[in-house]
Amino acid sequence: MAFSLDPRLEADTLFVAQSCLCDVRLMNDSRYRWLVLVPRVVGAVELFDLTPEDGQQAWKEILALGSLVGGLPGVDKVNIGALGNMVRQLHIHIVGRHVGDPAWPGPVWGHSPAKPYSSDEAAAWINRVATFVSSLD
Repeated sequence: MAFSLDPRLEADTLFVAQSCLCDVRLMNDSRYRWLVLVPRVVGAVELFDLTPEDGQQAWKEILALGSLVGGLPGVDKVNIGALGNMVRQLHIHIVGRHVGDPAWPGPVWGHSPAKPYSSDEAAAWINRVATFVSSLD
């Protein structure tokens, strides 16, 4: 069986790049600096479903992209989570938060409707993250 992306992740995110293990995607909500990493591992639901090698690679990518998001202007806190209550396919959220953002201090999930990026905003953010991802290998 080949890897395929869950339809909800496909609908809610924009493709950024492929890292060694994960598809890196941008949550299409301009209010937050929000990346989603999806390991390209068929059937993975939990982090412990990954092989030890893939688990190490996943953490390497999570830490690197978390550091990128955390270093962005205006980001006060980085939230990292793999919830999977709505989408079972393993995916890891990396969300840059700031005091006073629309959901602060609560969770971003289900807070309010997303505010999609304009095409120019999305392109700029995707380019920045894709350039960073290409430097990881």
